[in-house]
Amino acid sequence: MDSLRVLHCSNSSSTGSTLPTQFKFFNKTYSNDTPMNRRVFLPRRELRFLDQSRQYSRIVCGASSVETREEGKREEKTGSRLRHGKVWLRVRLDHQVNFGEQVLILGSSKELGLWKKKVPLNWTENGWTCELELRGGNAMEFKFVILEKDQQKMAWEDGNNRVLNLPKRENGSTVVDVDPSLEVDTSPFVQQWQGVDISFMRSNEHRSRERERKWDTSGLEGLALKLVEGDQNARNWWRKLEVVRELIVGSLQSKDRLEALIYSAIYLKWINTGQIPCFEDGGHHRPNRHAEISRLIFRELELISSRKDASPQEVLVIRKIHPCLPSFKAEFTASVPLTRIRDIAHRGDIPHDLKQEIKHTIQNKLHRNAGPEDLIATEAMLARITKNPGEYSEAFVEQFKIFHHELKDFFNAGSLAEQLESIRESLDKRSISALTSFLEYKKKLDKLQESENAVESRAIDLLMNTLQSLVSLREAIANGLESGLRNDAPDAAIAMRQKWRLCEIGLEDYCFVLLSRFLNSIEAVGGAHWLAENAGSGNVSCWNDPLTALMIGIRQLGISGWKKEECDAIRNELLSWKEGGLPRNGGEDGKTIWALRLKATLDRARRLTEEYSEELLRIFPQKVQVLGKALGIPENSVRTYTEAEIRAGLIFQVSKLCTPLLKAVRSAVGSEGWDVLVPGAVVGTLVQVESIVPGSLPSSITGPIILVVNKADGDEEVTAAGNNIVGVILLQELPHLSHLGVRARQERVVFVTCEDDDKVSEIQKLKGKYSRLEASPTGVNICQSSDNSKDGITAKQLSSNGSSMFEPSRPHQFSGSAFKPPGTNKRGVVALIDADTETSGAKAAACGRLASLAAASDKVYSDQGVPASFKVPAGAVIPFGSMELALAKSRSTETFESLLQQIETAKLDNGELDKLCLELQKLISSLQPPEEITENLLKIFSKNARLIVRSSANVEDLAGMSAAGLYESIPNVSPSNPIIFGNAISRVWASLYTRRAILSRRAANVPQKEATMAVLVQEMLQPDLSFVLHTLSPTDRDSNFVEAEIAPGLGETLASGTRGTPWRLSCAKFGEAVKTFAFANFSEEMLVLNSGPADGEVIRLTVDYSKKPLTMDPVFRRQLGQRLCAVGFFLERKFGGPQDVEGCLVGKDIYIVQTRPQPQ
Repeated sequence: MDSLRVLHCSNSSSTGSTLPTQFKFFNKTYSNDTPMNRRVFLPRRELRFLDQSRQYSRIVCGASSVETREEGKREEKTGSRLRHGKVWLRVRLDHQVNFGEQVLILGSSKELGLWKKKVPLNWTENGWTCELELRGGNAMEFKFVILEKDQQKMAWEDGNNRVLNLPKRENGSTVVDVDPSLEVDTSPFVQQWQGVDISFMRSNEHRSRERERKWDTSGLEGLALKLVEGDQNARNWWRKLEVVRELIVGSLQSKDRLEALIYSAIYLKWINTGQIPCFEDGGHHRPNRHAEISRLIFRELELISSRKDASPQEVLVIRKIHPCLPSFKAEFTASVPLTRIRDIAHRGDIPHDLKQEIKHTIQNKLHRNAGPEDLIATEAMLARITKNPGEYSEAFVEQFKIFHHELKDFFNAGSLAEQLESIRESLDKRSISALTSFLEYKKKLDKLQESENAVESRAIDLLMNTLQSLVSLREAIANGLESGLRNDAPDAAIAMRQKWRLCEIGLEDYCFVLLSRFLNSIEAVGGAHWLAENAGSGNVSCWNDPLTALMIGIRQLGISGWKKEECDAIRNELLSWKEGGLPRNGGEDGKTIWALRLKATLDRARRLTEEYSEELLRIFPQKVQVLGKALGIPENSVRTYTEAEIRAGLIFQVSKLCTPLLKAVRSAVGSEGWDVLVPGAVVGTLVQVESIVPGSLPSSITGPIILVVNKADGDEEVTAAGNNIVGVILLQELPHLSHLGVRARQERVVFVTCEDDDKVSEIQKLKGKYSRLEASPTGVNICQSSDNSKDGITAKQLSSNGSSMFEPSRPHQFSGSAFKPPGTNKRGVVALIDADTETSGAKAAACGRLASLAAASDKVYSDQGVPASFKVPAGAVIPFGSMELALAKSRSTETFESLLQQIETAKLDNGELDKLCLELQKLISSLQPPEEITENLLKIFSKNARLIVRSSANVEDLAGMSAAGLYESIPNVSPSNPIIFGNAISRVWASLYTRRAILSRRAANVPQKEATMAVLVQEMLQPDLSFVLHTLSPTDRDSNFVEAEIAPGLGETLASGTRGTPWRLSCAKFGEAVKTFAFANFSEEMLVLNSGPADGEVIRLTVDYSKKPLTMDPVFRRQLGQRLCAVGFFLERKFGGPQDVEGCLVGKDIYIVQTRPQPQ
């Protein structure tokens, strides 16, 4: 989650229509005698139009004459008009520096002090920026410099000086002319180049720089060692390609396949960017050798992608390998490919020195040991011979351009339009139409982008048409690739398939550019604020283009193989909300319902992008670090590799598009991005951790702690991670009634979630500082606290008016007198209706009472005439003592008691507790219940019945100790399979001794020997919806409402804290009002199918909420809310106090499966 948040902080935002005209730079050699401490590489390809850039560092400048600016505002700011002949230059640099460093600009102009004046750039959310007043009509050379933290050392930008031709003062807008040397289109391949500069030679004295390379194989093993050792022995490009081929082929059938792909992707990327150099090795290998190896690699990649067991991660990485491979078209696998350069090098109409440079730098090198540096040299030569028109013969220049095009084709470095044209002849009629349409729209859009008088609305329409045509074309190509690669496919078909694959990937890349432009246009009209204003006024039609753009982005992710079903569901929802507009009936405010439904889907879309970035962060950083160190890659390249991959991907633009939409929709519903699970006010040191686990807190902090947590799965125990945790800020959404939420209330830990990027940034500024967290139903406030006294933990629960409701919590004191020693049961099974606390535990006893109340509920109605009727699934209990009997039968009692005694005092820090817990669970999991238990259960349930096996310990579902979700429940088992059924029972017994359960009882001062487990066996239901009810509001303590959280499918989705939001309803006990606070957006629902095996497993299906009645039908939503309220209120009265009630909806019937006292 944080990965994209951090990247957004440094990402450029829209330039908007009010910014100066953008222009390109060109480079020129300049001798600079200023001393340098270290060099910083800012890729030269970044000096392009903003929305065409896709990389980590980005530089954009704008210049305008006096008349093109809003002079009144300028005068108001500066106090005077610009002097005659002056122009304004706006500079923006996207480049990350270390904390405390500053970016400066030095240059040759008088205003810049002739290289002596250090002009600082200011950090803004748009990057490093500054504005300069310069004399027009001159050329200025400049460089960027990083002033290090000590304010003494300066790191100069590497490479030649940047040169800028400033315009003269004119009337109207001014566009800076592009230097003729850049009129030749630079391929993306060359734009990425970070290798050594090309030196043109007039002899075969190729100066090798390989002596500068160093390898470090210390600590390497496995595939990493194999690759690095291979690189040491592979001087040239084709041998390095062979290293990759061997790595991939050698791992096809092993668990190392993904690892091999990851290492290959990293290695090839560094080769293609010049960071791993290629050299001649004395051999003579024409480019056809490279092409043959590329075909073998491509074939294996396609076969892996089409395999049923191919993981999304493998597909993701493979897509990064494809663009790094050369072409293997027939002309490149010929025995003597790329011969045109030989004829060019022997022409008689060019100077001898130039002829020698072409021959020795390009021709001979290409035909002996081709490598990426050959394309760099060719483009440099082309820029040189076209710089001064007329200097060389047109025939020579034309032939060289043709060769340049051929070489780009070999390196698969052609433009998107060139790549697409190369597959035209292989397309069917419908696909050709899609191709033609896309190229026409693209051409019009590019032309419009160059126009100074483009109308914004026309630009938006053309941009949307281009996006739509891109979708049609990419879908056509992707559909053609779905059939997979036949084993007997001819070479020509494989070569064309490579072109199709690269076009498909190229279209995804271009979608990045289009979405970037679209974001700029949205910001230009007001961004999130403009969208929120329109939503607030009921004008949601202006959301159509943003929602369409987001749908297109999501669709592209699905085509790329990332969670296709999830992408389809999100698209369907967005389309439904877009086409449906504002709801016009249902009793609730239509604007609010529209905004809440849209917010749920936008949160889901953002979650999709976060999961993608998290996957990249799992895949790359460690392996990049290993390879980078071993291959001698610059530290900065290693450090920024994964971030650059994220920022350069379509996922980044989709995430960025979600940001203003979410801000706007939160504003429309009056949300500030906070959600309060447990209100209160606390002070403590703010500490950020990845997750809530024991041992994650720094031992140096002994006072109260407010924990900022990146992720949670919903099963954590807060105080088990530290008794000094007084507050939690979770940076993801979480169901209020998840196990974690329930335990936090019981432990009286103030608990909030935050999903707003800006607020998260503010929170992170307080890390390590003593802070105050205040959370109430009216809002959340966190700030640095002046109260630095850490004598004790300050914690007060707040009501809606801010008054104190109770004192700080104390550890729950377990009372053994509440329990009698477990007795024996002759049958080994207790009927559910006969279950009591002494033999079966509080959970089973409550279910027994629910069974007796179910019959009476048929006659109960609310004051409004709503039925409170419910059902209870049939059940039975394997009582206390059954596990101990199984231990005795297996002669394991003595071992069990010894382990239990050791666990009582086992330490955490040396792994002693973990080891003992595993031993104890292994011992108990090996037990099988006595046969008479299964026999007696078969008298209650049919042989083929689907059952769920649940815990009912003597230390759960108590007024002061809910232990929600602490112990196992095993769904979908049947007595017809006694082994699986017996294993399910023993797993529930063993869950009494998990690490979390042990630590939870320690925190509550419960002796481990006092804990015992009964097993509740019930009929397995197949619910449409599952719910948890609060009969007393946990946030504002209002007793007049029942709050419901509802999820699709089985209730484990709610209880486990699965990422996502449930439907949230508030229902009046003494009226008919039902208010919707949130719509569900869980990605999956868990189900059990009668047709499947009873193996203790469930299936997971992707949810499309545009097809769920609870989202779409306001009448159904209101009626269900009223029924749930009636049932909850009835149970509250019968059990004598506020309850947490769990149940489900099966068809039209409400089932209640559990109720427990609500934590106070």
